[in-house]
Amino acid sequence: MTQTRTQTDPDRALKAKHAAMWAMGDYPAVATEVIAPLGPALVEATGVHRGDRVLDVAAGAGNAAVPAALAGADVVASDLTPDLVETGRQAAAAAGATLRWEVADAEHLPYADAEFDAVLSCVGVMFAPHHQEAADELVRVLRPGGRLGLLSWTPEGFIGRMFATMKPYAAPPPPGAQPPPLWGDEGHVRTLLGDRVTGVDARRQTLPVRRFADGAAFRDFFKRTYGPTIACYRGLADAPDRAAELDAALAALGDDALREGTMGWEYLLVTATRA
Repeated sequence: MTQTRTQTDPDRALKAKHAAMWAMGDYPAVATEVIAPLGPALVEATGVHRGDRVLDVAAGAGNAAVPAALAGADVVASDLTPDLVETGRQAAAAAGATLRWEVADAEHLPYADAEFDAVLSCVGVMFAPHHQEAADELVRVLRPGGRLGLLSWTPEGFIGRMFATMKPYAAPPPPGAQPPPLWGDEGHVRTLLGDRVTGVDARRQTLPVRRFADGAAFRDFFKRTYGPTIACYRGLADAPDRAAELDAALAALGDDALREGTMGWEYLLVTATRA
């Protein structure tokens, strides 16, 4: 098996922190109650079919891995967070899907070169802090002629705006870490992948979200379920005035996005073929 670079102690510490963040709250509730349609859309766009060897990177609760397995593919679902791997394993079993679940770092995938026919990530790999290292691994484990499918929130879309709203209240990122919504910028993704892929198709699409009656309901749901939001508020535990400011800002963001009971959450769907 090939690794792109050697992991350092600071890198391991950063990944442990990331794993702990995503174990906070109840991310599977986000996956099942809000963004469930994204996984099947990614699987369909990538052309996953029976017999394919498929890797879902940063699989979370299995939004893409489970529908890929139900389509008859031989699926490995990998994620940095052991809690999500276990929750995903249980959810897959309940759905009647057979697949392997493994703890793995998107920047140091424990798989052989060219091992998979398709590699997917549904709003997952975008949260790996070092974008080029993650992109290199996605391409490395994909066979020539294999299909890559990536779905990421855009910087200008609702979730990108949510991260921008939280940024002044959050701890600064570690040196070298890049903003997750950059994966929702077509030019950035094309640069990451370079000439190692062909036939790149990038489409901005919108997920209709009807889960929230108003901005406050959106804010409170994310404060309860979503690791990055929970971590941001924990950092404000000794600054109640700042936490109240963030409360108001997130509620206003949600209210501004609602149109007749529906929010539109924009994402970028990228498919490509390994050269």
